[in-house]
Parts: sequence; C-alpha cells; structure tokens
Amino acid sequence: MFPNSSNLGRPPFPPKYQQQSTFFTKLPLNMPPTLMCHQQIVVPPFHLHSAVLSRALLSGNVETTPATTPAVALQPVTYGSVSPVSTPDALTSFQGRKRQSQQSVPDDAKRQRIHSHDSDTAVVNQAVPLPKERRRSFPASVSVQSPVVHASGSPGLIGCVPPLQDTLFPDPTETRLPVAKDELSKQILELFQACRQQAIDLDRKELCRTELQREIQLIFPHSRLFLVGSSLNGFGTRTSDGDLCLVIKEEPVNQKTEARRILSLVQKLFSTKLSSYIERPQLIRAKVPIVKFRDKVSNVDFDLNVNNVIGIRNTFLLRSYAFIENRVRPLVLVIKKWASFRKINDASRGTLSSYSLVLMVLHYLQTLPEPILPSLQKNYPECFDPTMQLHFVHQAPRTIPPYISKNGSSLGDLLIGFFKYYATEFDWSHQMISVREAKAIARPDGIEWRNKFICVEEPFDGTNTARAVHEKQKFDMITDELVQAWQLLREKKDLNCILPLKAVKQKR
Repeated sequence: MFPNSSNLGRPPFPPKYQQQSTFFTKLPLNMPPTLMCHQQIVVPPFHLHSAVLSRALLSGNVETTPATTPAVALQPVTYGSVSPVSTPDALTSFQGRKRQSQQSVPDDAKRQRIHSHDSDTAVVNQAVPLPKERRRSFPASVSVQSPVVHASGSPGLIGCVPPLQDTLFPDPTETRLPVAKDELSKQILELFQACRQQAIDLDRKELCRTELQREIQLIFPHSRLFLVGSSLNGFGTRTSDGDLCLVIKEEPVNQKTEARRILSLVQKLFSTKLSSYIERPQLIRAKVPIVKFRDKVSNVDFDLNVNNVIGIRNTFLLRSYAFIENRVRPLVLVIKKWASFRKINDASRGTLSSYSLVLMVLHYLQTLPEPILPSLQKNYPECFDPTMQLHFVHQAPRTIPPYISKNGSSLGDLLIGFFKYYATEFDWSHQMISVREAKAIARPDGIEWRNKFICVEEPFDGTNTARAVHEKQKFDMITDELVQAWQLLREKKDLNCILPLKAVKQKR
C-alpha cells in the first residue's frame, strides 16, 4: 500500500516544498527505509514469533523457499529491467535527477511468522509464497517484501519493516466470521468465503505496484504510487481490479489539465518501455482521469489516477468499517456480486460504482432501529482527519475497538432488510445517503446534486459518488432490481433466486 523509498530520512519532495508544508516531511523517528506496504496491515487474530534474517540476504546467498500455496497459472511474462525511458516531453516542473536504481537493504531484516486457527486472517509482515516462476519475475535491484526466501535455515523477508505492536482491533475474537444458522445466512457466508480476496491476490497487486513505482520514479523521482480501493479496504474479491494513486507532489493537481499531461507520459511509458508486461494502456478523460491497463504477469486490470488522495483516505475509513463488525464484509460482498450480476454495478455505464454500493450498505447498517455501525468520523475524528499526512493515514485507525451492537440480526435478515430499505423506505427524491452523519440527510442545493437521481455523499470531500446515475432509465433499472430482489428474497429466502451461486463461485 505505502510505497518503498530508499530516500527516507530525506523528504520525498524538493526542498522548496519542505518550506511550504509538512505533507510528507514529518516522519516517525524510527521509520525504516521501507514504508508500510500491504503486509503491514493487520487483520487479527494472530500470534507472533520473531526471527532474524542473516546477512546472507545482502551477499546474495539466499535460497528460494518452495511455494506452499496452490499453483497459479501465470503467463510466461516477467517484469524486465531495462534502461530508463527518454522523457523529452516531461513536465519541466517535475524533472529532476533520476532515482538510484540500487535501493539500500538493511543489514538485518526481521520477520514474523503467524500461526492462527482462524482462516480469516491477514498478518503483519507475512510473506505470501508464490509459484517459483513468479518469485523470479522481479529484477534483483528492486526491494520486494512479498517473496519468501531462505537463508541459513530461516525464512524471512527482503527489506526491513517494523512490526506493528498492536493489532487493528484489541479483541481478536470480535473479527471472526459470524455464525450462520438459517439457510440464507449460510449461503451468504459460503459465498463470502469462496469469493473474498486472498492474501496471494493482494500480493500480486503489490508486486506490480512496486515494479511500476520503480519505473515511474525514473520520470518523476519524488513520486509515490499507492495501492488503494477494494484491494485494501476489506471488500475485495478474487477478481477485483487494482486501483493505484500516483502522488506526484504535495499540492493539488488540476485534473483537467495537469493530471492528463502526467497520465499521458505514464501511458507512453506503459506502451513503449513496459509493453512486455503492460497491455492495453488507455487514457480515460473522466472528471478524475485515469490510465486503464492490464498487467500480464498478475493478470490483473488496474486503474491509475494522479493525486486523487481522497482515495487513500477513504480506503482506510472503509477498512475500519469492514472490521469493526463481522457481518459487514459478507453483506457487502454478496450485494456487490448481486449488483454486478444484475448489471447495475458500472459507473461508466451510468449505474452504481462499487464504492457507492459499499456506502449504501454502511448507511443501511447505521440507520437500523438498533444500529450495527456507528459514524466512525464522529466517534473518532482524530483518526480520520482529512488534513492528516498521508504517511500516517494507515496507522490512525489501528486502536479503534470493535463495535458491539445489540442488534443480533442474521446475515439473511440483514440482506432482506437492505433491499426493503432501498425499495420501500428511502426517499430518493429528497434524501442523501451520508455515512459521515450516519443518517439520511436532506439533499444540498448545489450543482453537484441537481438532476441526479441518486445522491451518496463522499465521506471526506462531500461530493456525490453516485453522480454517474444521471439518466432516468438507469435509475429506474436500479430501483426495479432492488424491489425485485426484496420481493424474491422475502418470499423464498434462497440466495439462488437473485444470484446463481454456483456460477458466481466458479467465477469468483
């Protein structure tokens, strides 16, 4: 998630920026040469045992540990190490000396091995073994935390990352999967367990992010590339795309002009120098422009934006909601799968984005007579301060305790209730969904909300995340699907009546 840097100890931006802001400059005194990446995010429960990797890592006398996970079919493509791309058209304001290709590796690297009886865990600094051919795909000069290596009889991690001292939630028992007693709840839980993102899926995305950051820093030496969205917020599936945020500088970037110019350079890089493993790079000129592309090595589709830092902040807000109550993730996943199957989960086609769907689920759980979720921004404002430096966004929510609700509704009852709420109770014409306020509020009178059929407030910047739904036909299609799903589930209480479970599980 958080980019690696061989320059820590120096701020990632030129001195003129240091004098204007503390955006990226105030780092913890004990911050190591490698910043937080996805392996440092904790999903308890776990038990830690420490070990030290020998200096053989530096000398190159390391032996790859055999993969212990099921083999994954990958294309015979590797991330290549080639000479820097020429950038005569690069933006003058961003040019600078090229980053040294050889990143420093600390003498000693610590690792933690995790043993847990709960299958629903991600761990601190746990390396996810990959097939042998995948572990050889990175140039030796890149510092990669993911692969497991073997030196002097001890597995370990390349690089040095500090262990988090605390779990994301103090009581690990609260993050276990809910108990399902009725048939509908069992179906929801089984679908969740079959389709939720696995550690190896996240590992592939992180490896691609690391390699792309290395290449992009040859053009923009002080940039950082962040993995955001469903890959990290707890709501990802085996087939989720990857979302990347390229932070070029601390000041806001004009999305209509400057961001497009930067992305044009990135697209050129992808289509020339990196064409051996990046395919179909396409610049999409939306309100927030992106470059869409596919990584041939991981077989993952990615969207890359420039300086849309709200995505970094809301990733960890949603992640906090995902893990403070153990019914949230299964419910979100099944609703996302349903919306995708019913073809109402595509903002580019005028329907709902996955982000809007997640906010709709959270809002529903906040507004029950006995709420299942609170407003985290109200209860813990210091953890979700919109001015917080990006380096600390991932750390702030780690002390938030589980939310203990008196509402004991099953997953099945909650799913039926979700459809009923939006089919019969929510006032689409006059109300706006607000997770920040934990309630439905009156629509604002601004231009952002006019002529929009669905209004979902972005928790940090207050924009409408459902602005893509601007056609009456698409709105009617969405509400018709909500009504139909409610009626079918209420009558049959069988998830197959709205979603072909066998086919969905196979696709994942």
